[in-house]
Amino acid sequence: MLNRRDFLGRLALGCSMWLWPPLARAETHQARPRLVVVLLRGALDGLTALPCPGDPAYASLRGDLAAALHPTAPMLNDTFALHPALSFCHQRFLAGDMAAIHACGQAYRGRSHFSAQDCLENGTDHPGGSRTGWLNRAIGEQAHTQGISLTDDRPLMIRGPAPITSWVPSPTSDATRVLAARMSGLYRHDERLGPAFARALEMQRIVSDEVVGGTRLEDIMPAAGRFLAPAEGASVALIDDQGWDTHARQNAVLARKLADLDHGLSALHRQLGASWRHTAVVVMTEFGRTVRVNGSGGTDHGTASCVLLAGGAIRGGKVHGDWPGLARLRDNRDLVAAQDIRSVLKGVLRDHLGLQRAALDTTVFPDSRTIAPFEGLIRAT
Repeated sequence: MLNRRDFLGRLALGCSMWLWPPLARAETHQARPRLVVVLLRGALDGLTALPCPGDPAYASLRGDLAAALHPTAPMLNDTFALHPALSFCHQRFLAGDMAAIHACGQAYRGRSHFSAQDCLENGTDHPGGSRTGWLNRAIGEQAHTQGISLTDDRPLMIRGPAPITSWVPSPTSDATRVLAARMSGLYRHDERLGPAFARALEMQRIVSDEVVGGTRLEDIMPAAGRFLAPAEGASVALIDDQGWDTHARQNAVLARKLADLDHGLSALHRQLGASWRHTAVVVMTEFGRTVRVNGSGGTDHGTASCVLLAGGAIRGGKVHGDWPGLARLRDNRDLVAAQDIRSVLKGVLRDHLGLQRAALDTTVFPDSRTIAPFEGLIRAT
């Protein structure tokens, strides 16, 4: 039998009962920086999202995967193209507020999803390296910074002492609205549950016109925009998405998944409005996939992938970083990692959110002094 607390939690319209931290006074306006982190779980094939037709070995190594993309993938420069499903991203690349970094990897070189995601979220070079997440620690380094996680659970990346609100979408109807109103009256005078329920209703009100229970990126990302857009709203958001493990029928699966990501970014752009100018979006994954196609029209677990960057704060229109090429592969199967993803994250956190190098090297990403922040990702203000 449910007790009162459990019953309330299930009726809170999908909103987590983590308390929304008191809103800081609007000491800033729309110009305050926003950060959106999008984690694609399952290992995005970077050579499909950001193919490299200009690399001499690309066509022969990728076979049918390359042949299917080549006719319609728009070229970004002499080496790289963009998957045709990423049409909004291509528009923003041409507009100068979308960029990419290829050949990004981690110090962890195994091929376990669980271990790789653990490292990517805990911010160290090995699984189990921390019980808290680097994003939580980054938020903890800044006063009055509010974070929100738009995820089904509470990922490691946001765990820790810094307060981060969680929100998940749920279907809305007249019946649930009536029930919510009655529950609000019932708990109005409860010192502990009343404020929590009121905050949950307020969070649902913010997004209710846009989100009606969908769980795809194109449903979740506009909700993030609504939470981030107000001057007194959240500054940092985490979104994650499953289903990027493409061992079979990769071209068909990724055409659908990348289109969903592209539509989500477009919706985020629309909801942020003028705040897009001050936003940085980092789209990342735990590792890449094999260069060669397998017998099922897919790829297997690999090493390096790409990071996509978007937002008005991004110095876009460019593919940043070093490109190791495909002439030499790791273990004769994987794209070599030329950039540590922590370097990319350090560059964004330092130049966009203003975190100090000492905190990045020791607190946010422990024992990472040898990994310098990536230069030139954020526009000069």
